[in-house]
Amino acid sequence: MKLTTKLMSAVAGVAMLTGAQGAMADGHGITVGYFLEWPMPFQFAKVEGMYDEALGAPVTWVSFDTGTAMSAAMASGDVDISVSQGVPPFVVATSAGQDIQIVDVAVSYSENDNCVVSSGLEIDKDSASELAGKKVAVPLGTAAHYGFLSQMNHFGVDVSGMEVVDMAPAEGAAALAQGSVDMACGWGGALRRMKESGNILLTGAEKEELGILVFDVTSAPASFVAESSDTLAKFLKVTADANAMWADEANRAKMLPVIAKDAGMDEAATETTLAGFTFPSVEDQLGSKWLGGGAQSFMKGVADVFVNANSIDAALDSYEATVNTGPLEAASNM
Repeated sequence: MKLTTKLMSAVAGVAMLTGAQGAMADGHGITVGYFLEWPMPFQFAKVEGMYDEALGAPVTWVSFDTGTAMSAAMASGDVDISVSQGVPPFVVATSAGQDIQIVDVAVSYSENDNCVVSSGLEIDKDSASELAGKKVAVPLGTAAHYGFLSQMNHFGVDVSGMEVVDMAPAEGAAALAQGSVDMACGWGGALRRMKESGNILLTGAEKEELGILVFDVTSAPASFVAESSDTLAKFLKVTADANAMWADEANRAKMLPVIAKDAGMDEAATETTLAGFTFPSVEDQLGSKWLGGGAQSFMKGVADVFVNANSIDAALDSYEATVNTGPLEAASNM
């Protein structure tokens, strides 16, 4: 199934999910999507009510398993902002015609998103060709999917000859542990569990050397960005302040337990995960490496990889219009 078709077919199910969790705050606040087992400084501000205070209205938070589900929820109007959506699912959605925009770089990482090969196969980067024909669990249309395709391309493994099964990271981790798949790809807590059953092929640094970048964004429907730019700017300001707080190690003792609890993780795992994360400053985000041009070029590359892998029908000619720095620029002046 094409990812474009898969994306739209997910809308109804996600709409029911978010509706059941009271996604819309009766029109008086905003609804924000995020991931569990994906600890970030914004969660301290979330728990402490800093967003509610800054916005002067309640924020309803809804958790998701994948970035593609976030896209579907934004398409159905159930979510206003998605925090830490992977670039690949964003690219899949915009390539399919969904009018959503990137408004900031949520986090940069490379060690926290990867593929793990079952230890029973004893396959490493020197014998990766042996993955030909193997069964792999991949959350389609996500950063993990892009990383999987890129790694297989690097190793010369024909993906069309593999059995690729669409599974959320947690499901993939369980399948790998049970021996029902040969390899699984994912991130966060699920990736840590995957590593208990196998080994990675490339380290984060090795992936970056190959140009396999991994970063997430904060995204929102273009209509919301246009109609609620001031609210969005305030939201991004709180996020930036939380990131700045975390950057000061003096604050970590009070922030870590709060973030861990909200992420549904123990403190040790939370600290380990956060150690592999980088939260670019607003100034850096607005620079050429990120939203000043780098992200747009990277998205075009991601889209082309998906097109070549027959995962999406076509790429946009340019992804310039999918980035809107207006709210973040406004936040920098608050």
